Amino acid sequence: MDKEILDLINKVHELFRKQYLTLSVAESCTGGLISHYLTTVPGASTFFRGGIVAYSVEMKKEILGISSKTISRHGMVSEETAKEMAERVRIMAETDFSLSTTGNLGPEVLEDKDKGLVYIAVCKRGGTFSKELRLKGEREVIKEKATLEALKFLNELI
Repeated sequence: MDKEILDLINKVHELFRKQYLTLSVAESCTGGLISHYLTTVPGASTFFRGGIVAYSVEMKKEILGISSKTISRHGMVSEETAKEMAERVRIMAETDFSLSTTGNLGPEVLEDKDKGLVYIAVCKRGGTFSKELRLKGEREVIKEKATLEALKFLNELI
């Protein structure tokens, strides 16, 4: 594993454990990579309650409860969907923080949205915060960059 990623994971672990905080994730474009990274380092069970990979629109609606209105108005790849994903998984898992990702890894345009467009969101008591990313590279590169940026964003907001 890349040293930058490992250092970031260790920092997230340390912050969550020291402050007795809990975390849940809802992933779409990152396909479980955030959950994988978090559980690579021992001790994740002290703060990480779990994650949901809701890749399809049906899973976003049926499992996470994302509203049809949000998806029809803004699309699966949108700031609004990312925020709602974070909010819904935080409620479901009853955690202090939640993190979500949704985006287009390519190679084709999806919902008139270019390859590399990714939205991440963090929900915590006091609000939901989001960030738009425009990433370059092949699918796997975009997926890894999105995961890293999501963990960095979470770290900034703890």
